[in-house]
Amino acid sequence: MKIISKWMGVVLLASSALFTTNVMAQDLKKPTLEDLIPGGETYRFAENLYGLQWWGDTCIKPGIDSLFAVNPKTGKETLLLTREKINQALEQEKLGKLNHLHQVALPWVEKTQLLISLPRNYVVYDWKADKIISKQTLPEKAANKDYNITSGNVAYTQNNNLYVNSHAVTNEPEGIVCGQSVHRNEFGISKGTYWSPKGDLLAFYRMDESMVTQYPLVDITARTGELNNVRYPMAGMTSHKVTVGIYNPETQKTIYLNAGDPTDRYFTNISWAPDAKSLYLIELNRDQNHAKLCQYNAETGELMGTLFEETHPKYVEPQHPIVFLPWDSNKFIYQSQRDGFNHLYLYGTDGKLIKQLTEGKWLVSDILGFNTQRKEVIFNAVDALGSSNFAVNVTSGKRSLPFNINTTTEGVHKGELSASGTYIIDNYSTPGIPRKIDIINTKTFKSINLLTAKNPYQDFNMPSIEVGTIKAADGVTDLYYRIIKPADFDPNKKYPTIIYVYGGPHAQMVTGGWQNGARGWDIYMANKGYIMFTLDNRGSDNRGLEFENVTFRHLGIEEGKDQVKGVEFLKSLPYVDGNRIGVHGWSFGGHMTTALMLRYPEIFKVGVAGGPVIDWGYYEIMYGERYMDTPQSNPEGYEQCNLKNLAGNLKGHLLLIHDDHDDTCVPQHTLSFIKACVDARTYPDLFIYPTHKHNVIGRDRVHLHEKITRYFEDNL
Repeated sequence: MKIISKWMGVVLLASSALFTTNVMAQDLKKPTLEDLIPGGETYRFAENLYGLQWWGDTCIKPGIDSLFAVNPKTGKETLLLTREKINQALEQEKLGKLNHLHQVALPWVEKTQLLISLPRNYVVYDWKADKIISKQTLPEKAANKDYNITSGNVAYTQNNNLYVNSHAVTNEPEGIVCGQSVHRNEFGISKGTYWSPKGDLLAFYRMDESMVTQYPLVDITARTGELNNVRYPMAGMTSHKVTVGIYNPETQKTIYLNAGDPTDRYFTNISWAPDAKSLYLIELNRDQNHAKLCQYNAETGELMGTLFEETHPKYVEPQHPIVFLPWDSNKFIYQSQRDGFNHLYLYGTDGKLIKQLTEGKWLVSDILGFNTQRKEVIFNAVDALGSSNFAVNVTSGKRSLPFNINTTTEGVHKGELSASGTYIIDNYSTPGIPRKIDIINTKTFKSINLLTAKNPYQDFNMPSIEVGTIKAADGVTDLYYRIIKPADFDPNKKYPTIIYVYGGPHAQMVTGGWQNGARGWDIYMANKGYIMFTLDNRGSDNRGLEFENVTFRHLGIEEGKDQVKGVEFLKSLPYVDGNRIGVHGWSFGGHMTTALMLRYPEIFKVGVAGGPVIDWGYYEIMYGERYMDTPQSNPEGYEQCNLKNLAGNLKGHLLLIHDDHDDTCVPQHTLSFIKACVDARTYPDLFIYPTHKHNVIGRDRVHLHEKITRYFEDNL
């Protein structure tokens, strides 16, 4: 029985009528790109409570000038302290001023102390004693900062080396990077330092990429242009080598794990044993089809044992470190997709499986924490369009209803758990609610509302949004779509249609959240007279392993077939002009846009491809080889998916947009495709955004969407 879908149907029924009142309000104006796009001068977004957090089981609500404590039982707010008082203490130490209180933290449950993060200082301030307890000053160029609340030790990097408390832990030449994220941020890796529970030992990554080919990017802001080389290991080429060190701040000694030759091996999901005597990590082979959970001695660096192994004929993708039960240091939770969906498994430190804690055709997205008294794991689960927060009892295996059952039965929920696990801050949105924040008791489900955000577009004439399902190209699998119609929609007219597509792993475009996940540009184009359509094809996120890995070794092929099914659905609608269909997407969506224009030139008239992957042989090893294997082992797949080979098929209008400093999908993709089109005598268009990386951010983002809009207006 599905865990969420039984009540997610509300989303499908309700969303079609979400904006009928707005549609009728013909006297309202339509939002502009400046209103809809981040970076716009009048950009509108849902109200939020920034810096909301727990101090034990007391909710802390920071504002600009005041810090409030919220009683989770009653909702009563009490003033804790003011920004003025904090700034007086900071100024006495010549540490500057806070402009707001959103960046303060209360990590010490038993203490009346704040942790204040300043640009160059970590400051601990005791508001009861009204004095600064400690401060850690960092160099101006310190990056990757990692402060430990138990010991007060702080790790950071300068350039490519690691420092702890101003002491240089490493002294490596260019080409070797320490204390930073490795493996191109895959496998759930987002940082490079990991403090032990007491903060007296630091595990860190050391990445030797001196053997990796350098890719040249050019900085055009210098008068003659300056070369910026980045180490970029392309699929099938030589990869970097990673080792894991453990540094002791007291002795200033470092040992490295004796894992053997790191060539063509990935070390991921680092976690400490509760007693810090050992370090756990998941090792993955380069083929990414064999994972091993390994335990190392933290003092000697020697391998203590391989607890268990996991294999799959396509790929294994560990993304979460193991988490120990706070009431039993001999048991931990391991996350795996081994049954087709990401679920929780309880293991002993002897490597033996005790039980599977969650199961079903839905997936666990995150562990939020524990209720030690009730022996519960609190987690977030995703099913189809929605997500919610749940508890599972480790002893009995009994799972709770969604915590939000008394306040809403739909939407996309995130949670932040209190120290004891008694309460959760539930931050969520639904198709018609931009944001709502409640405190919920995880046992009784009683809730207190902290915020119900107003519709930021309530003064505008907005389009209507509907979601539904169609069958995939396999004739069996349900795919979710979103369709957006103009505010002044006339069912007797024929409208041009634009498909916004991503289509790749780890992304879901159609959700049960605010406006069903529609982006600002989708809203804008609908109001300009377009039908806007998005379909989450097979290969995209949150539908299980089989749904995703059907694209293995031939990325873009099955995804394209599903998108064509979406077009067939569109053409069945009397108000869609089947002769005027366009497509737009970025990154994987850029690949999809280009592929659809080339493989189905009779269907798609106009396309705008941003930062597109053109040739998977030019993409990085970790992501590319997971889904495509190597060019050496899968030459047919790489040949089939190389869009340069299809350049002669271009018939419609295709604009390629690329950032000149894109170090994720390097400019070679787009430039080589343009060359292939020149050779094939086809005629795409090209636009470059200087000084940007893999996407256009800031004020220029409005320019980007105006550029895309004009291309469709001129050609569709």
